[in-house]
Amino acid sequence: MGRPEHLQLDSHALRVLAHPLRSRLLSELRLHGAATATTLAVRLATNTGATSYHLRKLAEVGLVEETGAGRGKERYWAAAQGSHGWREADVEGDPDGRAASNWLRQHHWRIYLDMVGRWEEVRAGWPLEWRDALEMSDFLLTLSPGQVRELTAELEEVIRRHAARAEAEAVEGRRRISVYWQALPTEPTEWAES
Repeated sequence: MGRPEHLQLDSHALRVLAHPLRSRLLSELRLHGAATATTLAVRLATNTGATSYHLRKLAEVGLVEETGAGRGKERYWAAAQGSHGWREADVEGDPDGRAASNWLRQHHWRIYLDMVGRWEEVRAGWPLEWRDALEMSDFLLTLSPGQVRELTAELEEVIRRHAARAEAEAVEGRRRISVYWQALPTEPTEWAES
């Protein structure tokens, strides 16, 4: 089953995804592959009924899909794509969509901060080669919104190219990594029309 690489969410899909269990279900399927509602319920410490219900809700907006595997009531679910995103313009004028967007962004930041914290706790136990390769950095740029969009598009293309190459080459010693980047105003409380 060939899945699309990325899904651009509309306001309705954002409202569906902005739910703690649904977000966790989608993450679990992306990280660990297809699973049944029962398996997911055990992993996420919830009940099968809730898991099944929320998987169906995610399927309604194209974020997850049934794989066709399994027998009887045992149905396997998988993430329908590798990533998703949205633009603030997609929710402008929709108070519920804006609230969903805000919740999801804050939820993703908490996950990111937890992941960085876990990495820092175990970093010293990893080989030096990995510790040197898994770096972080920051840059200060002065750009217009159009230039930020251009930078974003170029960075995404670089990441897609490396992901495709990594999938095609079975290099020994590989590990799954997460690549996070964000463009934020350096002084978010300062805003002046100029």
